[in-house]
Amino acid sequence: MAKHQFQTEVGQLLHLMTHSLYSNKEIFIRELVSNASDALDKLNYLRLTDEKIKKETEKLNLEIDVMFDEKDKSISIVDNGIGMNEEELISSIGTIAKSGTKSFVEKLTGDAKKDSNLIGQFGVGFYSVFMVAKHVDVITRKVGSKQAYKWSSDGTGEYELSTCLKATLGTVIYIKLKDEEAEEFVSKHRIENIVKKYSNHIAYPINLKYFEEVTEELSEEDKKAGKEPKKSIEKKAEQINAATALWMQSKANLKKKDYDEFYKSLSHDSNDPLLTIHTKVEGVSEYTTLFYIPQNAPMDMYRADYQAGVKLYVKRVFISDDEKELLPTYLRFVKGIIDSEDLPLNVSREILQENRVLANIKQSSVKKILNEIKKLSKDEEKYAKFIEQYNKPLKEGAYQDFTNKELILELLRFKSNKDKKMTSLEAYKNSADTEQKAIYYIVGDNESKLRNSPLLESYKQNKIEVLILDDKELDEIIAPNLGAYKEWEFKDVTACEPPKVKVDEKEDKKIQENFKDLIEKIKKALGENVKDVKTTNRLASSPSCVVKDSGDAQMAQMAQMMRAMGQEAPKSAPILEINPEHEIVKKIQNSKDEKLIEDVSWVLFEQARLSEGQEIEDPSSFVKRLNKLIVKAL
Repeated sequence: MAKHQFQTEVGQLLHLMTHSLYSNKEIFIRELVSNASDALDKLNYLRLTDEKIKKETEKLNLEIDVMFDEKDKSISIVDNGIGMNEEELISSIGTIAKSGTKSFVEKLTGDAKKDSNLIGQFGVGFYSVFMVAKHVDVITRKVGSKQAYKWSSDGTGEYELSTCLKATLGTVIYIKLKDEEAEEFVSKHRIENIVKKYSNHIAYPINLKYFEEVTEELSEEDKKAGKEPKKSIEKKAEQINAATALWMQSKANLKKKDYDEFYKSLSHDSNDPLLTIHTKVEGVSEYTTLFYIPQNAPMDMYRADYQAGVKLYVKRVFISDDEKELLPTYLRFVKGIIDSEDLPLNVSREILQENRVLANIKQSSVKKILNEIKKLSKDEEKYAKFIEQYNKPLKEGAYQDFTNKELILELLRFKSNKDKKMTSLEAYKNSADTEQKAIYYIVGDNESKLRNSPLLESYKQNKIEVLILDDKELDEIIAPNLGAYKEWEFKDVTACEPPKVKVDEKEDKKIQENFKDLIEKIKKALGENVKDVKTTNRLASSPSCVVKDSGDAQMAQMAQMMRAMGQEAPKSAPILEINPEHEIVKKIQNSKDEKLIEDVSWVLFEQARLSEGQEIEDPSSFVKRLNKLIVKAL
């Protein structure tokens, strides 16, 4: 029996494993079962390509056995795969050869808590067993060889390697558990749950073998005679994985019920999904995706720490269920599976973020999901449910995803001043005057106030549709960045000239001249509270409104972003516009009462702000002025 020192990096790794603070220790079963599956895959390939090995293993049913012994406090994982020779044992276990594990070691900081957290990010293959083991034996015999080898270690810096006898090919990993770990893992129920959670869809049977005390069943005659039933220990075996990935099956062989039941087990949702999207791609990249859109939005959809809904598999082996890079954040409501044939099993999160294969899968998956949502839009009833739940995150997509922006804009639905039903941008364009070439919108946080805004009066007169964006927190950031839809520019009615108002230049100059003195008096009364005061022809029944110029519109967007980050936002003064045709404005134009003009100026300004859903700084002063004016009018 020869003793060997672990490679330095392995020693670091094992020290971390044996002193691990990582809470999710159950992954050691996933890692070892995954390794066993790899060994079966390799042998399976050789059976197809090597006649000698095919003959040697033709009667072999490839499978994985998991056994536990309560008295011995041990778990054994056995496969009849390709096995290892002496050189492979040393290179596979005694040294680090895999880039993912190397990256793991490079990230070690020496801080036990931080380093333990890295285990969940990288996965560390075989070495993870030392989180739970006080001693490990690996007994293996390679296909085509009669010689077997035994590798033994307690994970403390050295291992022993010797020859041994083994009747069958493949590998046995015997794990003597730490006392505190045995209580948790030496359990039929616990092992079964872990295998189903991580390895249910491995293509080979995973059999749980155990001993169970069985009580003899007595006949009625024996019971009456008072005979005591005998107890015996029986060896039991049952397959605990499905051994076939549902998503790898042909769509032709699957029914809606199959998809729905798998969705419920995947998402823990009691409802059927709203939409199912199953895709198999072969070519440069080979992968399968199965995506679901739930009927109801996840409860944590608007939380920063939302749970990712898509699981990543590599060749049917579970890799991650909390990787948020698999789909863009605006599709965080999507549940499902991505299964790649091309990614390495020990893929790290850093690799996931930079991997070209995964980037291509992500790009194609996003297009597929969006196009399937577009197909769903033909079913008005179903699409109304979809929009009710997911219109808001899709808006984020129009802002975030430049590549798919046009398609996302097609999918969005908007409230409108024309109809209580939501409308699409395509419907907006089709119902508008072809010369309009603009999509008008108004942003605020109260639908009723927006619909009744004085700013919409000229649009109503000219029968021009205006989109009502009443999610101010989101819309004020997104809307100014939408740019255009099919060459129709998005325009904020609070920051653009009103449409289709024909103005005689001479008449306009005459109005400006007539109201010049009044405008100066209003400016003096309001001071820095307004950026400017102007006459306007955009109003019909209202005496005044507040607007902003294009620069202020950008400032409003920036202010909203700052508020979202908890920062104090700079204030920008609005422009007050007065209606020269309104009775109130005409009367104060002819008034010599400076105090009256001041009070009316403030009422015009503050009622305009209230009409737009804005707050006024001094409501009590507003009420006092209003009361004074009412008294004068009575």
